[in-house]
Amino acid sequence: MHSIKKIGQSFWYITPVSLTDRPILGMVAGNNKTLMIDAGNSEDHANYFIHKTLEHKSATPDMVVLTHWHWDHIFGLPALPDTVSIASAQTRKEMEKLVPFSWSDEAIDERVREGTEIEFCAKAIKEEYQGHRDIQVVLPDVTFDRRIEIDLGGVTCIVQHVGGDHAADSVIVYVKEEKILFLGDCIYPKMYAEKVHYTVKEILCLLDELEAFDADTYIPSHQRPWTKKEFRQETDKLRMIAKFTDQCGGDKQKIMKEYQHYVNRELKEDELETIAYFVNGY
Repeated sequence: MHSIKKIGQSFWYITPVSLTDRPILGMVAGNNKTLMIDAGNSEDHANYFIHKTLEHKSATPDMVVLTHWHWDHIFGLPALPDTVSIASAQTRKEMEKLVPFSWSDEAIDERVREGTEIEFCAKAIKEEYQGHRDIQVVLPDVTFDRRIEIDLGGVTCIVQHVGGDHAADSVIVYVKEEKILFLGDCIYPKMYAEKVHYTVKEILCLLDELEAFDADTYIPSHQRPWTKKEFRQETDKLRMIAKFTDQCGGDKQKIMKEYQHYVNRELKEDELETIAYFVNGY
């Protein structure tokens, strides 16, 4: 199931669960305030994390930042009625579209048929909400456009809109004193599409934004945290495949040949998958 881990003096996170698509959630504790990163995919998810990280039974974080609008990052918000929720204006706009939705199996299946929901998410929602399906989309209290800085007392969090293919509203959270960059899902491909894909332009703009931060630890929401070296390996892979996609006009065989020549070895499964995503988006 889950485990709670600590990085540095002020940051805790909960490990992800792939079956129900529970992402990593973060908690930053300053001397004066606490900030939670993402609300989780259900109230159970949010409550479990809060109770494990904040010592007092009735404690709740002072603030919660949402990294983007996807269900697995926002459905836990009703568990935080006394917490100030913060999101980009774009995220709020996307969340408003979800408010009138029904979440019965039939309604979800119908949206999958229409193409407004994807099968992967439909399955995970049904798995997470087996006993009851009382899903409410609660809108954020505070919105911002580009960037905000939050002083928690001895710890500063920079919340910045970065966009990307996965979700145009994606924001990251940089925990300055700990040199932690919470990526959310921003570095992942676009899922809500006919074909899962990356686009050359979006990924290069995103990587420029991310590489401007001086971080030692990088947290992608559905994997384990990366070291600086691992993050560089990931960004190098994305940059080079983007470059070859452009040069080869989206020709899959040519991209594979160029990238194989670049790495000078057989290609790994994740590299072949990434190439396919770029071809899909070309």
